[in-house]
Amino acid sequence: MNTHDQHGSGRNGPRPGRTRFLAAAGAAALLLASGLAAPSASAAQPARTAQGAQAAQADQAAQDSQGDQGKKVLTVAVAQSVDSLSPFLAVRLLSTSIHRLMYEYLTNYDPKDNHVIPGLATKWQSSPDKLTWTYTIRTDSKWSDGQQASAEDAAWTFNKMMTDEGAATANGSFVGNFAEVTAPSPTQLVIRLKKPQATMTALDVPIVPKHVWEKVKDFSKFNNDKTFPIVGNGPFVLTDYKPDSYVRLKANQDFWRGAPKFDELVFRYYKDQDAAVAALRKGEVSFVAGSPSLTPAQAASLKGDKDIHVNDAPGRRFYALATNPGAQAKNGTGIGDGDPSLRDERVRHALFMAVDRKTIVDKVFQGHAVEGQGYVPPRFTQYFYKPTAAQELKYDPVEAGQLLDQAGYEKNADGKRVGKDGKPLNYRVLCHATDPNDKAVGKYLQEWWGKLGIGITLDCLDNVTDPWLAGKYDLAFDGWSVNPDPDFVLSIHTCAARPQTPKDTGATDNFICDKTYDDLYAQQLAEYDPAKRADIVKRMESRLYDLGYMNVMAYPNAVEAYRTDQIKSITTMPSAAGNIYGQDGYWSWWSAVPADSGDSSGGSSSTGVVIGIVVGVVVLGGLAVLFTVRRRATAEDRE
Repeated sequence: MNTHDQHGSGRNGPRPGRTRFLAAAGAAALLLASGLAAPSASAAQPARTAQGAQAAQADQAAQDSQGDQGKKVLTVAVAQSVDSLSPFLAVRLLSTSIHRLMYEYLTNYDPKDNHVIPGLATKWQSSPDKLTWTYTIRTDSKWSDGQQASAEDAAWTFNKMMTDEGAATANGSFVGNFAEVTAPSPTQLVIRLKKPQATMTALDVPIVPKHVWEKVKDFSKFNNDKTFPIVGNGPFVLTDYKPDSYVRLKANQDFWRGAPKFDELVFRYYKDQDAAVAALRKGEVSFVAGSPSLTPAQAASLKGDKDIHVNDAPGRRFYALATNPGAQAKNGTGIGDGDPSLRDERVRHALFMAVDRKTIVDKVFQGHAVEGQGYVPPRFTQYFYKPTAAQELKYDPVEAGQLLDQAGYEKNADGKRVGKDGKPLNYRVLCHATDPNDKAVGKYLQEWWGKLGIGITLDCLDNVTDPWLAGKYDLAFDGWSVNPDPDFVLSIHTCAARPQTPKDTGATDNFICDKTYDDLYAQQLAEYDPAKRADIVKRMESRLYDLGYMNVMAYPNAVEAYRTDQIKSITTMPSAAGNIYGQDGYWSWWSAVPADSGDSSGGSSSTGVVIGIVVGVVVLGGLAVLFTVRRRATAEDRE
């Protein structure tokens, strides 16, 4: 759940602990993070708690061994571990966020309002029939080993994804419609399509150096985590990594936009969110985002603290319950052991009609969220969907019970709903052990569904990925960070996103396969008119809503906090009221100004840094309209 996200894994998509099923499309996720700015190594040490001591010691040892004394280190406390440092495999939000720091994409998103701007490409244009796209690759971007980044690197990246299933694991959906990719010159990249594709200015794919990656033999297994520093051309260079402990990056002094103002950036893993908050309060970390956000109690406790600013802004995530639809591979073979009752739409609707979204927003999120409706959060107004009055699954436990009766799941003498096998219904619900919201909502589900005569068992795990991919669940807490362009989070529900066989890993979020939805997905992908495409996307959301496999319960705010005595200023996205962690870009960490810096270019700590960016003009052949396409996460773990 992009980007990235991911409850859900996220590219900014599933959530902390859940890896968004390797997506054939690009990021969306969901997960939290936090950051710390330390003016010296001593101020950047991790919290000495029982939960964090081991990571703290390991990280400090790494710092000492590298002679960090005197460096300006920005440490970000995260509640999600890395699934892979390979951009061809990673789907968790933390991982894809790190890749945005390591590698340039063809295009980026303006931190002010999310419109498309140049990245590795300085400009782009399409042919009149929209089937050929030509990108001009900048000449001022170098790989960290000194070699020039070129169109050949981009062509090789895309071609590898087109010809190697392992390389297509995370972002393959972006290239599924590509017919040919060539580099006629070092500064010219040409992509020829099979049919029009509206995401050509939102290809959220990290471009990697050919001269390094062409040596990889098996892309499905290579995690890019053995040799450091890792060659990249982004604002930071990854220099060290310890699984479930930390990721260390140093500022790229040759980055074409300008070097970051912090010398180093460290993402430190905290399994215990309270420990991370305590570390922030002590000044041992400078930024905490939570799992995937701070709880209301944590945020409230920090608001009165000196030198701590709490950022509470509309988020780019959705928080949902997903049901096992009877998971299958593309070859028709069943996967896992999901309860067969959930294949009945009436049962799914009944369960969701017994979920009080208002209570979840008021009691669990304590107002730091908006009631869930469609699949895309209201922050993205162009694609935000609301069900009609007749369509809406309103909270109505009585009607929910009637639906279960109609479906043949009646109560026995003990008041328990009985399945077709004669046994009482008891659903297994996967939840993330690091997310207190899952546990809190789970208690409400036990109460609400218990009144229907249905039992549930909360299965809260540090790693929900394995049982999820194996289809060994009935329901699961899900979530993705959605990108400005929603294509990625839409693609993970297509039939094509499922694994080829049960032994393979697919790009699917929840094994959903519906021909009507697939037809709509193909239509939106080929539609360049923004209004028409948005209408098709809303029809897709409507179809997902009616199917009932996904119940979006809430759109949580991005609630995060940082120390103003360590971070002078930092960019939010969007700048007016946006998040800091898990952005569609690298703006927050690249722009962050140390509190002891003499740099006066930063804005106020609460409003973010104003960044001047020259926006490239997109020429859509004969089209007169600029099409601002955006995307991914999420998710949980996927962006």
